[in-house]
Amino acid sequence: MLNFEPKTNAPLRFCVVGLLNTAVDFAVFFVLSLAMIPYLLAQPVSYSAGVINSYFLNRRWTFQVKQKPDRLEIFKFIFVNGVSLVVSSSILFITRDIGQINILFSKIAACVGGVAVNYIGSRLWVFNKGQKRRIPKSSK
Repeated sequence: MLNFEPKTNAPLRFCVVGLLNTAVDFAVFFVLSLAMIPYLLAQPVSYSAGVINSYFLNRRWTFQVKQKPDRLEIFKFIFVNGVSLVVSSSILFITRDIGQINILFSKIAACVGGVAVNYIGSRLWVFNKGQKRRIPKSSK
């Protein structure tokens, strides 16, 4: 059985939230695509829908932040997600336009790149309220 204990399983919780964010992102992206919205315009809109979901779920559930959000935290979150958007859009453009890869596989590749940037930035910078990392003592 999966253990969702907050302090020990932030990566697992992040993945669960990420799946939900990805579902929101994909759903909005493909609805916009069916509406004939160009994919490079659909990408930031769909990504933004996932980001809004991500902020609230990751803040409360994944990283267990209790304090009220402040401007710096929101700025950091937006910045990390902006970088992730640039990375995912670049991957989408490269795989689809240059590589001529199917849009579904291009979107999957874009999501993988975006998730990697997002987790690292969220874990180490956005929701890391000055917590010191434990460094295991080497045994001699």
